[in-house]
Amino acid sequence: MSTVYERMKNLPSAHLLGAGTAMCAGCGGLEALHQIYDVLGTRNVFVNAAGCMTLLSIYPFTPFQGSWLYTSMASAPAGAQGIRDALDILLQQGRIGPEEDLETVVLTGDGAAYGMGLSATSAAIERNLDFIYLCYDNEGYGNTGQQYSGATPHAAKTATSRGPGGYAGDKKDLFSIWAAHRPAYVATVIGAEPLDLARKIEKVKQLEGPRLILALAPCPTGWGFDPSQTVEIGRLAVRTGIWPLKEYRDGKVVHTKAFPERQPVEDYLKRQGRFSHLFSPRRDEQALAEIQARVDAYWQAVTD
Repeated sequence: MSTVYERMKNLPSAHLLGAGTAMCAGCGGLEALHQIYDVLGTRNVFVNAAGCMTLLSIYPFTPFQGSWLYTSMASAPAGAQGIRDALDILLQQGRIGPEEDLETVVLTGDGAAYGMGLSATSAAIERNLDFIYLCYDNEGYGNTGQQYSGATPHAAKTATSRGPGGYAGDKKDLFSIWAAHRPAYVATVIGAEPLDLARKIEKVKQLEGPRLILALAPCPTGWGFDPSQTVEIGRLAVRTGIWPLKEYRDGKVVHTKAFPERQPVEDYLKRQGRFSHLFSPRRDEQALAEIQARVDAYWQAVTD
């Protein structure tokens, strides 16, 4: 066991993430986390809310070169507060130097970020907790069978939205909820756009206070597509305008990537089994038009 550990700890992070784990092939959340970790570096403590990425840690090992704390789904921000307080006390007492300080990173899925952990997160932002909140958003409770969550988009079929029209509700706007708290930084990213992602993580590293990185995480098993299509699905999410790449800083929202001519939303929807009922046995023109209209209205408001 010690030989395995010695070999693993010297591997670059691209090899470490996923080593010895049972992650799903083509996981869009892991795709984003690979890139984020490579830019963020190893001097951090990950506070993991129960979810898909819990599979990364197999006691007593984790694939991270930093530290790892596992918490219940709703309490990761509270765990982050305890870690940050402990580090600040050690720094104040001179028991560790600045070079030994660690970045506190909460790692959650959308079930915790949009739902179960939202109250604790809001309180942490209000306390101006110095932490990075990283959400991999696969738009459902992916670890337990893809039940609908606060992040599930309109008309998507989930394990608990099996009716002919799919999920009747709408995806919650977590970006705006965070921005309403006036934190240090909020950004959306996706693994399929690595340059945009890297620029935002570099920016996050220079800031203090509450910072959200919200990563859309295409999920082959939950969304119903071949794992080899993860990158293409991610690119289509951006090019159709369904997943705007943007950031909030100092009270302003800036879109970091946009296309003068967006692709139709159905180019994105028809590639996923969770939306197959919109195309077969007959096209649901009304539902498709409504989804397209919502995306168009968003971008019209941006340009006005």
